[in-house]
Amino acid sequence: MTHPIISDLQRRYTSKRYDASKQISQADLAVIIEALRLSPSSINSQPWKFVVIESEQGKQRLHDSFANKFQFNQVHAKAASHTILFAYNPSYKRADYEKVIDADIANGRTKAENKEQAFGAFAFVDLNTDEQGVNAAWTKAQTYIALGNTMHTVARLGLDSTPMEGVDKDLLGELFADELDGYVCEVALAIGYHEPEQDYNAALPKSRLDKDAVITVV
Repeated sequence: MTHPIISDLQRRYTSKRYDASKQISQADLAVIIEALRLSPSSINSQPWKFVVIESEQGKQRLHDSFANKFQFNQVHAKAASHTILFAYNPSYKRADYEKVIDADIANGRTKAENKEQAFGAFAFVDLNTDEQGVNAAWTKAQTYIALGNTMHTVARLGLDSTPMEGVDKDLLGELFADELDGYVCEVALAIGYHEPEQDYNAALPKSRLDKDAVITVV
């Protein structure tokens, strides 16, 4: 099949080594950040924070977060141009959704007099919240929508990426306490330019299950 979207997805793979001498341009980074912001979420809840790590000090903290486990991903902390932490709110509340509604009112999407009516969608949050007020499984799922959106954006820009569930959420919570502010990061995305001689995955053929094995049209 010949189509720009398919070409993006055929080209995209998980990079195993990065060229630390190459940095993403600020113009490309701005596109990535805007794509993050525009990512969809259930009821437009946006229960997330995205921490973009680009400074040497930030990369050192990220490097240090692999002290206890997942050291196989530590190599990306300093070599990748940037790494994005995808963090979720483990206890999304009515006050959090009110910020979304207030933004809708400011943007003209919702009329001010209909503010209380707009809270009707919050019923879906209630359906995913336990007796302790925890809805982490639901909010975490939203971050993966943003992750997929970002991975395609990065591929479209001709950049390389590495999604990493192998991150230490507890140590990240300590080392990036100010930035995360109680949000939890269990997945991150390294982005940059791969190092062709050491990135063994670049030369391997893409492998997916057959269409008929995973897709049913009814």
